[in-house]
Amino acid sequence: VHLVESGGGLVQAGGSLRLSCAASGGIIGINTMGWYRQAPGKQRELVATVSSDGWTNYADSVKGRFTISRDNAKATVYLEMNSLNDEDTAVYFCNADILSFTGRSTWWGQGTQVTVSS
Repeated sequence: VHLVESGGGLVQAGGSLRLSCAASGGIIGINTMGWYRQAPGKQRELVATVSSDGWTNYADSVKGRFTISRDNAKATVYLEMNSLNDEDTAVYFCNADILSFTGRSTWWGQGTQVTVSS
């Protein structure tokens, strides 16, 4: 199983970015998918999750600004980020609870850097 993220980069404060994460490799089914982030010197924290039937959960710090969604046919989860500020600067990691031919496990992507300049 592989999770490949894309869409990070440098953006000015107030701007927007869209992250994508595609899962592949012997997948039978995917349960919850989500995004986490880790800023320098801080612990990794939950940003948002989406269940297989579309229920979403957000960290208070991103509610109203970020939107998580998924395309089950493409095994892909997205994170639309708006009104970005410097506190959103972090490495963003995709996470997925996947049932594959080798069993059920939680998988992580390699991370994508998001930098917000003020």
